[in-house]
Amino acid sequence: MSITILSIESSCDDTSAAILRDGEVLSNCVANQDAHRLYGGVVPEVASRAHQINIIPVVSLAIQKAGIDKREIDAIAFTRGPGLIGSLLVGVSFAKAYALSLGIPLIEVNHMQAHVLAHFAEPPYPSFPFLCLTVSGGHTQFVLVRDYLDMEVIGQSLDDAAGEAFDKTGKLLGLDYPAGPLIDKLAQQGQPIFDFPEPQIPGLGFSFSGLKTSILYFLRQEKEKNPYFIEENLPDICASVQERIVSILMNKLIRAAEQTGIREIAIAGGVSANSALRARLEQLGREKGWRTYIPSFEFCTDNAGMIAVAGYYKYLKGEFVGQEVEPLARWKG
Repeated sequence: MSITILSIESSCDDTSAAILRDGEVLSNCVANQDAHRLYGGVVPEVASRAHQINIIPVVSLAIQKAGIDKREIDAIAFTRGPGLIGSLLVGVSFAKAYALSLGIPLIEVNHMQAHVLAHFAEPPYPSFPFLCLTVSGGHTQFVLVRDYLDMEVIGQSLDDAAGEAFDKTGKLLGLDYPAGPLIDKLAQQGQPIFDFPEPQIPGLGFSFSGLKTSILYFLRQEKEKNPYFIEENLPDICASVQERIVSILMNKLIRAAEQTGIREIAIAGGVSANSALRARLEQLGREKGWRTYIPSFEFCTDNAGMIAVAGYYKYLKGEFVGQEVEPLARWKG
């Protein structure tokens, strides 16, 4: 019997819908919100209103691209959390209403678990158990993955996330939001000639607040000497910041792999689209004898395809929720 799932992702500022059939993602549509560039970051109220505008067209497009009829959908998977409560509310409310109209079950999905399961959206697939470094704008964590729905966070940021460090640095440099991709592009034109400190955090924890502060003080001091320092050294600054963030992540990943003894290593989340991080992981894989896995760019950033994958494995286990379900801004799952 074929299983067809419609999935909804609305945890932040991207409205996304996808169709999955028997584990294969048939369509994965995303509507971005450019309005936030004006503010240098996501404005929750603006995001939730844009979701209301985008969600029906995006769902319709996903169904059309998949070449199915809505009556073929067997269940609706949706992001329950974590995320912005207003944005989540739009996606959850739509999923509940759509499921009710079709008389089909609902599947709640943890956004962070879905990032890990993005590795099963397309081959090659990692083998269990594997270690996943999940890096996004709001989270940086190590996840020990024993099975599709059996995961344990074994290390995470004590304060800010790596993605936030990229975006806040971009703001200091006068770059548009989101700054991560822009820093990546500029870094490829420069050299990491400026040395920023690496936080000495015990265990598998991360901290990026100190790095952000050191970047702020460095730029402030250099601009006092030369008001045009940023403009004259922008590629090298970006390369230096990126080098330090990547080294923090990779040094901790080496420690996590040694502690767990796992050689199946994956990265996920929006920051996993960073070219330097992807290259460094592949290099470490060759040096350490790891088998490394990196999702396609399509499945790195927030997208409903990964929600559909998570929903599919929950469907197989019969893990459904009722119409009383509510969004959770903070949800460990």
